[in-house]
Amino acid sequence: MERYGISVNIKNTPELDPAYIPIMRFNQAFLQTAKKPVSIAVERADGQMAACHTFIHGTPEMYDADCYYIERMVKTILWMKGGYRIYIDDTAMCDYLKKTYCAGGQQAFDWDYMANIFEHPFEIVRTDRVPEAKDAPKAMGGHLEGCRIGFDAGGSDRKVSAVIDGETVCSEEVVWFPKINADPDYHYDGIVAALKSAAAHMPRVDAVGVSSAGVFINNRTMNASLFLQVPKDLYDKKVKDIYIRAITDTFGDVPYSVINDGDVSALAGAMSLNDTSVLGIAMGTSEAVGYVDEQGRITGWLNELAFVPVDAQPDAMRDEWSGDIGCGVKYFSQDGVIKLAPRAGIELDEALSPAEKLKVVQRLMEAGDARAEKVYVSIGVYLGHTLAYYYHLYGCRHVLLLGRVMSGKGGDLILETAKHVLADEYPELSGKMIPELPDEKFRRVGQSMAAASLPASNTH
Repeated sequence: MERYGISVNIKNTPELDPAYIPIMRFNQAFLQTAKKPVSIAVERADGQMAACHTFIHGTPEMYDADCYYIERMVKTILWMKGGYRIYIDDTAMCDYLKKTYCAGGQQAFDWDYMANIFEHPFEIVRTDRVPEAKDAPKAMGGHLEGCRIGFDAGGSDRKVSAVIDGETVCSEEVVWFPKINADPDYHYDGIVAALKSAAAHMPRVDAVGVSSAGVFINNRTMNASLFLQVPKDLYDKKVKDIYIRAITDTFGDVPYSVINDGDVSALAGAMSLNDTSVLGIAMGTSEAVGYVDEQGRITGWLNELAFVPVDAQPDAMRDEWSGDIGCGVKYFSQDGVIKLAPRAGIELDEALSPAEKLKVVQRLMEAGDARAEKVYVSIGVYLGHTLAYYYHLYGCRHVLLLGRVMSGKGGDLILETAKHVLADEYPELSGKMIPELPDEKFRRVGQSMAAASLPASNTH
């Protein structure tokens, strides 16, 4: 396979997507002939920096390849770690990025999204001295002492647990409809009701942890699909601090933490494995990811790998939300199954919802349908190549594979295929990274229980 004059060789190709080019294989092939050093840094909240030292060709005939490689690298850093200011020490690449990450540019979505969540204009800066990496991971989770509340805000139900010295004394699950409600008071009242319900089962409240889909910076809700219908003026006024207000209005000055649900899943995995360096990947409506580092800390990175490029083919499927192609959301979610099903000869009724379409393929898989097997094997090939890339990005020792797509026989086949691809194509990773499905211990820890363990309490 060839892209921008770069020849890419792979041994394992998905049968239903033969033009697939794993981004890691493209990058490796690109770097074999790239000799000109380039440094990039991305500035995040509170002066934190993500940095990357790499190479380009720097010749006119390889300009397009250089631009593609650098832009995909910048996008990867942006959605893995987040940021609003790019520093780069190459003039030609800086000029290209300025034309690309701007209003009306190819990556206008990323430009606007990052500016909004970091509340700062997005900038590309040419500099001879690119800043060094600077992180501020936080030790969170594993605090089981005292009387705690864990709240897990889902799109269709909300769960809350009352936990006393590590034992769950009450768990409650309530159906709600946050994504279709434009009134932020509906959300606030639901959160407060859940907190009060849990508190009624304990003599006091020492700490509160919240797990929720979305992007959270310093406990503030910078972006979240739960509040999809809330107008921007009301969002800024009542949603950004909604969890902080709900907790402090109800309990006063108690310790609290508000964390992305992917990170809380990774934390639950670390607690169940009794180990660290865990990447959690939930394949459901989208690709939700969380990470706990080698020291057992939550990094504060975005970890939005749904929008990190995984496929370098020019005709990769386009994501309707971001407008980009070849990103994880179309490979490791129900969209990935729906994309591949017609190619396997499975006709899906367009009147069905995406979740219902997934169920059709899952039922066929459970019945041993060979067409459904091709879908899951192809996703397994995607996953094997991409896990090698994620290891390159994170250095994770464990990968927990969660979500509806990974359930049943289909999930087993995805995992089996991914392990084969890793062993065959990336033998250097043997023993370094373990992809696995959650066990019963993980399920017992649970999302709201892990959320309850997030903050350290003042009284214990």
